[in-house]
Amino acid sequence: MAKGGSWPERGVVAAPSGGASAVWGECKGSGSKPYLAAVHLDGDGGPAFKCSCPSRKIPCKHVLALLALWAQDDVAVRAEKPEWVGSWLNGRAARRARAENGAPAAPADPAKAAQTLQKREEAVGAGLEELRTWLYDQVDAGLAEVPKQGYDHWDRMARRLTDAKARGASTLVSQLPSAARGDHWPERVLEQLGLLHLLVVGHRAGDALGERTRGAVRARVGITTRAEDVLAGGERVRDTWRVLGWRDVATPENDMRARRVWLRGAGTGRTALSLTFGRAGEAPATAFRVGTEVAAEFAFYPDGHRVVPLGDGDTGPAPEPGGGTVAEALDAFAAVLAEDPWQDAWPVVLDRAAPALPAGGGDRWHLADPTGAALPLASPDPWRLLAVTGGHPATVAAEWSPSHGLTPLTVWDRNGKAVSL
Repeated sequence: MAKGGSWPERGVVAAPSGGASAVWGECKGSGSKPYLAAVHLDGDGGPAFKCSCPSRKIPCKHVLALLALWAQDDVAVRAEKPEWVGSWLNGRAARRARAENGAPAAPADPAKAAQTLQKREEAVGAGLEELRTWLYDQVDAGLAEVPKQGYDHWDRMARRLTDAKARGASTLVSQLPSAARGDHWPERVLEQLGLLHLLVVGHRAGDALGERTRGAVRARVGITTRAEDVLAGGERVRDTWRVLGWRDVATPENDMRARRVWLRGAGTGRTALSLTFGRAGEAPATAFRVGTEVAAEFAFYPDGHRVVPLGDGDTGPAPEPGGGTVAEALDAFAAVLAEDPWQDAWPVVLDRAAPALPAGGGDRWHLADPTGAALPLASPDPWRLLAVTGGHPATVAAEWSPSHGLTPLTVWDRNGKAVSL
């Protein structure tokens, strides 16, 4: 990407004292509009980055390519700069001046924010309509053709959705090639295509959906809700929240890690998800620890699960959580799917559960409850769980995924101590 031909418009903003103050450029993308990238080189605390692409990488690949061109003396000083560059630099200068003078930050323009959101809604809607037509084409061609398709077939649609600012839907499309491998791939592919179609239909339904389902649709499509908006208008619930467990997973960007921390309200029974991010190789920071509980108020995102804590609450040791049977866990997951059919991971707490191999043979371990019902484990072996429990039944908090299996998160030993797995 660090090629002059990819950047028909680029330039350097000269600093008053000489040298470069900022570098900017317009990079050709797969869509009709270029990606707008800029770097403020003399910002406070180091350089600042800006790019119109939907990536959450900071800096993104467009910014890195622009810096590479500049380092190779392939970006010249230009007396004039585009309006978007000037607005960004002026805004940064104004915020710096306010900070130095101790003045409060200027309030956001509600009309401008609404206009920006409307434009994004229109772009996402157009992208999903194109996805709808594409899905019909896949079914018309027949599933037998799926294994013959190369990655470019799927990536083209994924890129179009990315350009339409529907990054969540783009990620779902990009996962289709992996679903088309192994045994029973037709069922998996058809299920994924059906969920994508359901997402398109859900977005078209708009306000006709329930509040939580609409929140889930917007989040799955890729229309994010800012934490500031959640704090300002999200549902608030005060309770004593017990930490069930946590798990680190890779994000679609691959160079980021997400930590999912699952909590349960002692009084309300409400499930809450605290989500934090960190760079690859770094543990995402979180204030919650397994085996503790915190008395605090949470603001919930529109999907009704993810939360933003409101300040620090009183933290202390938590008692062993109450568990249930496999049937009760699946019933709870079914209730979640009724509001968010795209949910693929949910916490369950099983009482007196123990690892077991199928009675009829087979080498895949399961976690069984006292009734004999069992769920398959995602991991090929349960040795860490067996090391803590000695094979005896115990209370186990786990993350259930129909597509991957059960991933144990926390087990409580004979003394009631919580041990992360």
